[in-house]
Amino acid sequence: MQGFNMGRYVPPDQEGVSTGNQIAGKHPLGARARHLHTTGALVVRFEMPFAIWCTNCKPHPIIIGQGVRFNAEKKNIGYYHSTPIYSFRMKHTVCGGTIEIKTDPQHTAYVVSEGGQKRDTGENKELQPGEIAIKPFARDIDPAEKDPFSKLEGKMEDKNRAKTEADRILELQARQKRDWEDPYEKSKQLRKKFRGERKGLENAQAKGDALKDKMSLDIEILDETEEDRQKASMVEFGESSATAAQRAARMSLLQPMFEEPEEKRKTPPWKRTRQSDLIASRKAAFRREVVANTRARFDPFLQGLKKKKTVTSSTPARRNAPSGTKLGSSATAPNPASSTAAPNPASSTMTPNPALVIYSDSD
Repeated sequence: MQGFNMGRYVPPDQEGVSTGNQIAGKHPLGARARHLHTTGALVVRFEMPFAIWCTNCKPHPIIIGQGVRFNAEKKNIGYYHSTPIYSFRMKHTVCGGTIEIKTDPQHTAYVVSEGGQKRDTGENKELQPGEIAIKPFARDIDPAEKDPFSKLEGKMEDKNRAKTEADRILELQARQKRDWEDPYEKSKQLRKKFRGERKGLENAQAKGDALKDKMSLDIEILDETEEDRQKASMVEFGESSATAAQRAARMSLLQPMFEEPEEKRKTPPWKRTRQSDLIASRKAAFRREVVANTRARFDPFLQGLKKKKTVTSSTPARRNAPSGTKLGSSATAPNPASSTAAPNPASSTMTPNPALVIYSDSD
């Protein structure tokens, strides 16, 4: 009986005893096994695992792309432990040269052993000192990607971790169930919190719009931050023009007529820094201020140059105290250097005492 697509006739007396290939003296693989009994090579369809340069092509090598298929002779050439090592020999149709590729079980890769050279893409290149990895595959690769056993060990670790953390997962599930046992109450709390935040945002938006209208701004005003508050607190505004003029007039009267020369600094000019000069100038200004205030305090002719104290509206008006007495004290000894007159209800400032020496028309 002749089987389907067998192409071999088996006599009735040989059915079940031998096959058509045995009767005809043929190999089941046909012409693909024509070298199997001589060189041990089997013709297979081989697909190029990566791009290579054919060194047999002259005058310039020609590249063979990845995935190009050839009829190659597969042969067992050795063993790595118990894993066989195979070689694949094929013929390049362009130049007629032979290309041989071997398997490398130790590194789980293919190696071009004859007739070609693997195209260098920088995948297996080790970085030298001073070099920088630019391509993604030049970076450090996870050991699990190189070693399948590492990936398997990682899976085992994940399983063990899942067993040990099962109690924690159950605890989280119970907590979530407890927290959301009453969805209406939770929703009510969330909506209440959202309403408060919404009101705050609306108030901030209203303040921003009012400021934009007041300053005629056409820009978006950002929210105030803690950094903005700190910077604003460090800003100091100068005095008004009238106050600055009064201060300058007072200082000009308090300064001595013949000012003493400043002490010469021991540090030479070329060794001074801007910070040291600034500190020295501040010290000198502070020294002059202290001397001027001391003169104004003890000099009887400069008593009228003391800083005037203002009486606020909340302070009740008092009667004029007798000359030579202080306000708020009963019969005390007169002090011409520090005694001041009581404020007049019609006036908002304190008037200075008359000088010690009084000049009259009779003099």
